[in-house]
Amino acid sequence: MDNLNGLLAFVRAAQSQSFAAAAERMNISASAVGKSVVRLEEKLNVRLFNRSTRRISLTDEGQMFFERCQNIVVQLEEAEQELVRISAVPRGKLRITAPAIGYRMLLPHLSEFRQRYPEVELDFDFSDRIVAVIDEGFDIAIRSGELSSSQMMSRRLGPFRFSIVGSPEYFKQHPVPQTPEDLQHHACLRYRFPGNGLWETWGINTPTPLELPLALSSNNLESILQATLQGLGVAYLPEFIVRGYLASRQLESVLSSYLKEGGKFSVVWPSSRHMLPKVRVFIDFLTEKQVLG
Repeated sequence: MDNLNGLLAFVRAAQSQSFAAAAERMNISASAVGKSVVRLEEKLNVRLFNRSTRRISLTDEGQMFFERCQNIVVQLEEAEQELVRISAVPRGKLRITAPAIGYRMLLPHLSEFRQRYPEVELDFDFSDRIVAVIDEGFDIAIRSGELSSSQMMSRRLGPFRFSIVGSPEYFKQHPVPQTPEDLQHHACLRYRFPGNGLWETWGINTPTPLELPLALSSNNLESILQATLQGLGVAYLPEFIVRGYLASRQLESVLSSYLKEGGKFSVVWPSSRHMLPKVRVFIDFLTEKQVLG
């Protein structure tokens, strides 16, 4: 950085033939310009300026150096202007990782986002695997549950509830459960976390934990949903996934008064990374639209 400052001070002084004029253009003191040039001369072991009490002029070596350096400074200025232009408008590829079922939450809103920010290219990874956001080069991650990494910044997107659901066909063949204990006589379809292989706990208020009969397990919520629609059993699923099926009566909700509070979604991004416009506008959009509620 000192080399660049010295180079810039030299070029500005050569252009104006004055340390004072160069200092005014650079918004620093004339003394600072002079010292930067002296350090550059010492580094190069050559005198760049002839100095007198009234003016400065380039030496032969200084003139040769100036002709090369002037182009470098112009290119640096153009690069700086390009960065300012890029940072002012949201653009470029935005890499986002979200739960596998996240496409159901996000896709209905992406047309509006693209209309607002057509220069942002969305690159999604919908997966329930544990993603190393920084190591894998993601800009944003959408996650549920509590967050603990000090390397990440986060913003809460909102809570969501769960429902215990089954198909009308299933409940024609099995009595509708009236209490949580009745679930012990039903075929339960359970989600299995891909990271550790443990089953998701059903958040039901009971005096003692329930032993739920297992009819089917999967590490993919979409497959659990489809199995439920096919009448294979009852499942514990996020409300935003089943809301449309409840409205169309393809699924029925049971035991809602016994359910505990649901989960929480957050959007996270690396804390060490400057928040680029493409990241900022996507986070603001998710918050504004309450996409994950």
